[in-house]
Order: sequence, then C-alpha cells, then structure tokens
Amino acid sequence: MTRKPAGITKSQMGQKAPRADAAVRVPAAGEGKRGEQGYLGYLLRQAHAAVRLKMERTLADLGVTSPQFAVLTMLNAYPGLSGADVARLTFLTPQTVGVIIRNLERDGAIEMTPHPVHGRIQQWTLTLRGATLLKACRERVIALEKRLVTGLDGKAEVAIRRWLAGIAADLQDED
Repeated sequence: MTRKPAGITKSQMGQKAPRADAAVRVPAAGEGKRGEQGYLGYLLRQAHAAVRLKMERTLADLGVTSPQFAVLTMLNAYPGLSGADVARLTFLTPQTVGVIIRNLERDGAIEMTPHPVHGRIQQWTLTLRGATLLKACRERVIALEKRLVTGLDGKAEVAIRRWLAGIAADLQDED
C-alpha cells in the first residue's frame, strides 16, 4: 500500500502536476465552479458582486455609491432611523454608516433630528434634495433590476424574491 504525500488530497492522486510554465485559466462567470456546478453561497456572492459593480458604475455620475444608495433607500422607507438601525438594515458597519451619514448630511441629502425621548439618539430623514437624488438613483437601479429579471415570468420572479428573503430570514437567527 502506497502512502500519499502530506498535503495531497485523494482526488489529486494520479493527476499530473501542472507545469511550472503553464498558465492557469481562470474560468469566466458561468463556467465550472463559477457556474451551475458552484456552491450556492459562492454563486450568491458572485451575483452580488456583479450587481454591486454594475450599480456603482450606474450611479457614479450622480456621485452616489451603492452603500449611499442603500442608506438613502432605507431612510426613505423608514424615516427617523438611527445610525445603528441604518447599519443593521444595510449590512454595513456602524463606522461606515457614520461616514456615509456625515457625507450625505454635508451634501444636504439628509438631516438629523433628536429623538423625542432619548436625547443621545440621532434620527435621520431625507431632505427634499435627498428625495430628488434618490429618485434619480432609483430610475437607474430599476432599469438594472429589469435586466436582472429578463427571461423570468412573474411567478418565477416572485419565487426568487421569496427564496432570497426566506434565506435571509432563516439564516439570520442562527448565531
């Protein structure tokens, strides 16, 4: 019985080692483990990265980043959130949200109001300028989302939305 060298997996035994001068070809998105053979978690992350990059490029000339768009969106949906609440809803660190809030406030897109009961808590709301900026951003993001659902019928889109929301709800409480 032969022993395999340390560090070599069973699947690697019998495979020839790549030549030192041979270039390794990285598969394109949609190929190999970056395609239907890939792990679902990896595929979700890959899709997220592609959408985020496209969104960054789409919003760049408006001077808005994807995280800023997320903050504006959440403040529009839930006016009066604290910075900590915004961080939780946007999956950003409190430090990152602090920087984003300072920049959006400096640009006149949001404003702070003190909490009616807890004086140390700052609540944030969109200004008219912020609402106008968000509207311009949303037009572009909606166009991107239409591209995402190309080829899906309404039932498939609803099923995918339900599946993604269900994953987040199901896995969030498992800490």
